[in-house]
Amino acid sequence: MIIKNHFKIISILLFGLIALGSCAILPLERFDPLPSLESKVEQPILNSVNSNGVYLDEGLIDLYEAVNPGIAAIIVYSNDQLVGQGSGFLFDDQGHVFTNYHVVENATLIEVVFPSGFRGYGELVGSDLDSDIAVIKTSVFEEDIKPLTLGKSADVKVGQYVVAIGNPYGLSGTMTIGIVSARGRLMDSLRSAPNGQFFTAPDIIQTDAAINPGNSGGPLLNMSGEVIGINRAIRTNEDGNGTLSNSGIGFAIPIDIVKRVTPYLIRDGAYEYPYLGIVSRENMTLVEKEALGFSNEILGAYVIDVSANGPASDAGLRGGTEGTIISGLPSGGDLIIAVDGEPVRNFSDLLAYLVTYKSPGDEMEVTVLRDGQVLEFKVVLEKRPT
Repeated sequence: MIIKNHFKIISILLFGLIALGSCAILPLERFDPLPSLESKVEQPILNSVNSNGVYLDEGLIDLYEAVNPGIAAIIVYSNDQLVGQGSGFLFDDQGHVFTNYHVVENATLIEVVFPSGFRGYGELVGSDLDSDIAVIKTSVFEEDIKPLTLGKSADVKVGQYVVAIGNPYGLSGTMTIGIVSARGRLMDSLRSAPNGQFFTAPDIIQTDAAINPGNSGGPLLNMSGEVIGINRAIRTNEDGNGTLSNSGIGFAIPIDIVKRVTPYLIRDGAYEYPYLGIVSRENMTLVEKEALGFSNEILGAYVIDVSANGPASDAGLRGGTEGTIISGLPSGGDLIIAVDGEPVRNFSDLLAYLVTYKSPGDEMEVTVLRDGQVLEFKVVLEKRPT
């Protein structure tokens, strides 16, 4: 399994994490490509900001008026009791709505409310605990079908303006603006691995656009009105009364991963992620590199351990075996420096490539540094174990 061993981000998922049930298990063979979601929606691109950044306010007004009709408040009931609220948005003309899995996981009834005033019940079509997304389907009047355009998170740049629209604290249609603060963050998924740790969600987008409880599942948009992420979590401040609030550090699921997963959620109800079967750190400090005998200029994902009978183990990859001065960091393991010829700087690079481009049953070429030698291994990926 690919799981990390690093300092856990102190964040709050915007509503409770009570499991509704396990997902359906898909067959191990490689998935056939499904039609791109991008081909389902045609919507004019907004040119909100010129090269000098002027007329930003006019651009924001245009953006809001164009996309807000497709953004919904998600109201969740359990046993006839209101248990939470979140956000969501239409992404096709069939009434499919994106939200976070953690928004609807304990729901016995889901209500979807659009800005037009339309209210409809939502049916959970599929869910993915690894990326924390869910697809629900609702009946929508034809005049209320205003799907959002899905962009490309691979094109996202740190420093670009972004907008979040959602239902924080039940205040539907709330718009906030900020920038992309960072890319490539890692977060725990909502699915635990057999060893008790959690699998990892990669390539998370960090933003300072204000995201608060209730924004979960809403879109993070670029200034062309395209969805580049689904808002998932925040790092919080807590006042003396126990109230949680935005700290300027929010996290969104990259839309490229969402687009890869969603067709399978609609078709099969679930998606299976590829599984390599290693334990690694997110990054290595200078002290850790010295303890492992690596020079500072060497980059890669260090293999602390390999799972018994997993793909990495079967292919011959090696984890650490000898103790060092750093607890939990044994020396002697492989350092993964490339996969399929693509350089790997750290564990985040490795996991992002694996999740974005690979499926269970695929073969992946793994290049490692071992005892000063560069070696190559062919790994046949499996599905993540339950």
